[in-house]
Amino acid sequence: MRDQPSLGITSGLRPEPTMDEARAELSEEIVRIATYILKHKYGPLLGAVSQPTVIEFLKDFELNLSRAKGDLTVVFEDLFDRVIQKNQGNKK
Repeated sequence: MRDQPSLGITSGLRPEPTMDEARAELSEEIVRIATYILKHKYGPLLGAVSQPTVIEFLKDFELNLSRAKGDLTVVFEDLFDRVIQKNQGNKK
């Protein structure tokens, strides 16, 4: 037990959720919060903020985030290569 203290603890924990389950749980909370905050101001117009809409927004956000990560990686690699080349040119 001392070497592996988590043996007795893990029996009551639920398994790690998949991306779809996590996205669904997050969208439920976003819709709940948006409904609570905006129901007095927008009333029936709030129907547009529904769980499927939020799920699609989260999917698009994930896709755009992965694209931006790739773009930033390319930019940083290019900048890093330029800095290295300038430093090597100064040493000669």
